[in-house]
Amino acid sequence: MLPESELADRLRAPPGMESLLPALDGLGPCFLVGGAVRDLLLGAESVDLDIAVEGDAEEVARRLADRLGGEVRAHGRFGTATVRAGMLQVDLAGTRRESYSAPGALPDVEPATLDEDLGRRDFTINAMALSLSEEELGAIRDPHSGRDDLDARVVRVLHTRSFVDDPTRLLRAVRYATRFDFALDHETERLAREAVRAGAIGTVSGPRIRDELIDLLTESGAPEAAESLQELRLDVALHPTLRADRDLIASAKLGAAETGADPALAALSALCSTAPDDLEQWIDRLDLGAEPRDRVLRAAYRGRALAEELREELRPSQLHALLEPEPPEALALALALQAPAAPVLDFVSRLRGVRLEITGADLLAAGVPESPALGSALELTLARKLDGELRGREEELRSALEIARAEA
Repeated sequence: MLPESELADRLRAPPGMESLLPALDGLGPCFLVGGAVRDLLLGAESVDLDIAVEGDAEEVARRLADRLGGEVRAHGRFGTATVRAGMLQVDLAGTRRESYSAPGALPDVEPATLDEDLGRRDFTINAMALSLSEEELGAIRDPHSGRDDLDARVVRVLHTRSFVDDPTRLLRAVRYATRFDFALDHETERLAREAVRAGAIGTVSGPRIRDELIDLLTESGAPEAAESLQELRLDVALHPTLRADRDLIASAKLGAAETGADPALAALSALCSTAPDDLEQWIDRLDLGAEPRDRVLRAAYRGRALAEELREELRPSQLHALLEPEPPEALALALALQAPAAPVLDFVSRLRGVRLEITGADLLAAGVPESPALGSALELTLARKLDGELRGREEELRSALEIARAEA
């Protein structure tokens, strides 16, 4: 177990702490909380600086922003605020207790002590605090034995209603266990299975599911997380036709690296690829935004067909016509579904960026009247260029004029 002196040294190390710690001096009891404490104890890098304030967090944030020459943004309902100063970003929240009016609802909050604040958190490994005061820098508050659970490599909830109060913790438990190669402790796993059977996840809004699911699928260990989702039957709890296929998600993420797809969206497409018709409304409920939603569904619908069509021998122009309309996630999923890699990689590396040097304006200037033949001429000329039949602007223009005049 790390001595407090070493914890203090680790606490000073993250970027921005050299200016943050002096600026907090005299602003009241402030503590680093959450994942940053966990990561410091594990010796991992952490990007989140979450500070719990025993007092008025918004007032502390305003004074801190003045001292750092930054700006503050208050968030209202939960008594939280964010301070930005250069590259430094710090989230501050008043210590509080929470109650839930209904399963899956957002909590009602009121001021409380630090220990009560730690008791409202999701897992013991995230329920620790480090003092940020100069006199007690690095002193740890660990009322729920989070350090012991870090040593034992387990994810453990703080109370029996944890997954009922906030069912998104089911997805978070899987994500943390996968990220750190931990296991759910016996009681936590029992409570998770009980919450899944009771349909707890169905009480949560689509956007909250989206945030947790995308975070999970972004992890490098997403395939192992998918296996845990399936083992807990959390995939079919999210939707009866959802299947968390470890191998398919692993392959989709590898395909994303080859095609420039978003890894999380490619993995989500893989989740939905077995029954896209059934899952379209579920995807809509996640509220991904119009473009990501369309990319996920297009990939889910087209991935298997593309994999089949890519097994045929295709000229470069045919390959371009087949793949150009598709989002990168569809290409990633096609690779995951055993499409031959060579044509996909040829499209990505060589054909995807091919454009004509001429435009419709060149044909109009050469006397071709505006008509559908103009667009057709450009399209057929691009196909010839892709197939290696044309070189340079002059040959492109000659080809396009021939086609346009013949069609006219």
